[in-house]
Amino acid sequence: MEATIVQDKTKHYPVLLKEIISIISPQYGGTFIDCTFGQGGYTREILKNKDNKVIGFDRDSESFKVAKEIKKEFPDRFIFKNLNFSKLGNLKLKNENIRGVLFDLGYSFTQIKDPKKGLSFNSSGSLDMRMGLNEFSAKEAINKLDGKSLVKIFKSFGDERDAKLIVKNILKDRLLKEIDTPHLVKIIEKSKKRNNKKIHSATKVFQALRIFVNKEISELIHGMIQAAKVLKKDGILVIVTFHSLEDKIVKYFFRSLSEHKSVSRYQPEEIQEEVLFNLHQKKPIVPSSLELKENPPSRSAKLRCLIKKENFYDFKTDILEKFKDLIEIENLGLNL
Repeated sequence: MEATIVQDKTKHYPVLLKEIISIISPQYGGTFIDCTFGQGGYTREILKNKDNKVIGFDRDSESFKVAKEIKKEFPDRFIFKNLNFSKLGNLKLKNENIRGVLFDLGYSFTQIKDPKKGLSFNSSGSLDMRMGLNEFSAKEAINKLDGKSLVKIFKSFGDERDAKLIVKNILKDRLLKEIDTPHLVKIIEKSKKRNNKKIHSATKVFQALRIFVNKEISELIHGMIQAAKVLKKDGILVIVTFHSLEDKIVKYFFRSLSEHKSVSRYQPEEIQEEVLFNLHQKKPIVPSSLELKENPPSRSAKLRCLIKKENFYDFKTDILEKFKDLIEIENLGLNL
């Protein structure tokens, strides 16, 4: 998951870059974690300050190429890990001076246009959608999962109103031949009762499949928990979301930790309700009118920030319980 791109299609453009750097710059002089390294836009900007170090995470092996270039330029201040960001806790960062953790949950133009990944409904390539380190592909999900499971995925992850009819036609067509990307798009277009002129008819189904295949819900939840643990006092957790479901999850996590719902495992019982984090601000930061002109796909971006009040590592959160139904739907992939 990475940032969007300008219309120039040759230039990578990290969304809300100026705003993010402005927010995290007071913490300069420590280690920052870029959980969605991608094309390295945020990492390069952070490394411009000679007192900063960056640990970059990305599940997409294509990011190795950019990471190697940055490693040559900053050999002592940059480390790259080809891992899911949910594995953040595996690095044993408890004693590291982590000043900021950044997540940009969008996809880059490069990823969307890569025919091998098959992320877009405009792709003529394989119905794949794997971003790396996956257990199954979208092709397997569409061609093997039962109808009830597909309906749950399309409704819960894509808010697709016509899910039942789309799935009915998928089940009928896949009896004759394996469904690929162009075929799936045709099925969706044929099934839609109402055509929304603002978005392509396949947008919601493809969003749902990307979330399902890449386990984006559980990845996000576990990534946020680990990020909140490793941050040091006054450290900042920064997350850019691009659709309502992931923003709902981030918003709940941030508010629950800043409104008497977080509990440090090491606090005495009588003060367990102490607030351990502060919101940077209640409302999300959105792209400026100038950025929207330069980069129209950034229009759905929302930036939220959380600040850690004290040094502690473990804490309790009810976010896994809150979104357990979505995680259960993700786990339908275990049947593949």
